[in-house]
Amino acid sequence: MRQVRLGQNGPLVGAVGLGCMSFGGVYGATTVEDSHATLKRALDLGVNHLDVANIYGAGLSEEVMGSFFRANGNRDKFVIATKGGIVTHPNREFRNERAYLTECLDASLKRLGTDHVELYYIHRRDHRVPVEDVMETLVGFIEAGKIGAIGFSEIAPSTLHQASLVHPVAAVQSEYSLWTRLPELGMLQACRELGTTFVSFSPLGRGMLTDVEIDPSTFPEKDFRRPNPRFTEPHFTVNTAKLRRLKAIAAREGLATATLALAWTFRRAPDSIAIPGTRTEAHLAENAAAGDFELTDALLDEIEDALPLGWAEGSRYTEAQKHGVEDY
Repeated sequence: MRQVRLGQNGPLVGAVGLGCMSFGGVYGATTVEDSHATLKRALDLGVNHLDVANIYGAGLSEEVMGSFFRANGNRDKFVIATKGGIVTHPNREFRNERAYLTECLDASLKRLGTDHVELYYIHRRDHRVPVEDVMETLVGFIEAGKIGAIGFSEIAPSTLHQASLVHPVAAVQSEYSLWTRLPELGMLQACRELGTTFVSFSPLGRGMLTDVEIDPSTFPEKDFRRPNPRFTEPHFTVNTAKLRRLKAIAAREGLATATLALAWTFRRAPDSIAIPGTRTEAHLAENAAAGDFELTDALLDEIEDALPLGWAEGSRYTEAQKHGVEDY
């Protein structure tokens, strides 16, 4: 698989990583055995970058990963990113002060069964704490050997510039796909300018840019998509219909729709990393195939004619879901 450097001086990782949110049952029931099988298959496919967060499954995703490393003795084969800074109970809020981030990181390391992670993200910004102070905390984590590099999730380009005055930021994570193209309005450019690796989360449109038939009526009660505007009517039916052209293109080319959609992100954001999540080895293989697939100019034009900028109907988030996401 094509390799991408994480930040200016970080490790090389496969262009396609693995989002591990689903290991905590966020998108429906799963088993530890299935999650372990997915992690084992990931290594076979060259998928060595794992992305998780302390709140995924209330820590369960990290625990599942930690149990896999203990059982197989292969922690050193992976480049791990986790996140902190969100409080989920009793109410959702964001905390970026040193004491809380230290508590979050130490708990994550314990669950993962490791003394360090290669990348640590601020999951959401707490604007009561100046970003310069947050950076000083994170630099302290680097000096203590607990993290290798610094990242931010869902920030604005202006925040990236401000943070980078204190210390290089290795990665910024934002939603990016044919389904959501906001990072093209400044974040991709800022990352290139500053030597920050751009990481696409939900690069398959939360399942819409795949060959899986999605039925929102079957979503579990806590599924993130259940209240999401793009998955509610009338938007869902319209979006599903518009996606038929993309799926037809993929079928004609002998590709999984997921492979084609991920290849599009790499064409639009060269040297980026995508972290699709999956619970199955078959879907993992489809995702990994995008790491070596080069999208031609003709295919790029055909895809963007089928799904032009702004094609998806419905807001990306509900008002509650977008709380903490920086606008730009």
